[in-house]
Amino acid sequence: MARRILRCMVRFLFRLLCRLSIEGLDCANVQGGAILAANHLSRLDAPLVFAIAPREDITGLVADKYLKSIWIRPLVEAVRGIWINREQADFQALRAALQYLHSGGMLGIAPEGTRSRTGNLQPAKTGAAYLAQKAGVPIIPAAIWGTESAVSKLFRLQRPRIYVRFGPPFYLPPLNRGDRSQALQRDTDEIMCRIAALLPEEYRGVYAHHPRLFELLNERISVSLPMRQPIREINHK
Repeated sequence: MARRILRCMVRFLFRLLCRLSIEGLDCANVQGGAILAANHLSRLDAPLVFAIAPREDITGLVADKYLKSIWIRPLVEAVRGIWINREQADFQALRAALQYLHSGGMLGIAPEGTRSRTGNLQPAKTGAAYLAQKAGVPIIPAAIWGTESAVSKLFRLQRPRIYVRFGPPFYLPPLNRGDRSQALQRDTDEIMCRIAALLPEEYRGVYAHHPRLFELLNERISVSLPMRQPIREINHK
């Protein structure tokens, strides 16, 4: 009940204070365990995705530095967020995340690990790919922009426009144990290039010239056309 009330309150505030443009929301309406992977520009990103996602069971990995916040900590705990130490390999957090995915929950992750200070995509960590492989769940890419300047515009009594675009869910190919680290990096690049394909060109950052991004753009992934193997599309319900 607390989660539902919180979602309604946050959704109301976003709609009241901002002009939201949301595309492809049906892509996030998959059943069972799933990872929603998004870029990260602002502290507004996480509550925004939490509020608009079609599934009420969505939660996320949250940096443990916010444990000290008297405002953020109770909100994170109310939605069963998973605290993670970003400064080291936090196996306890990863186990909790896997357990949540295995139980059929949806987990929101920012593969970059922290907010982008430039507004562009930064090199991502391999955690999202690792969890997707271990749990055997689909990944839903999501692109967010406009939040990086939203707070300053609100202080100037302006209603900022915020954009959220979801892409079609996909599975990563089976992990090759012979070159595990290289395969995880390849899978991480796949996730980030799919996010980049949903973003305007000026936000694509270090992935702007990635060969896989060019392939995805040629395949018109941003408008949900079929993509080629070995990545498998899934039908969302």
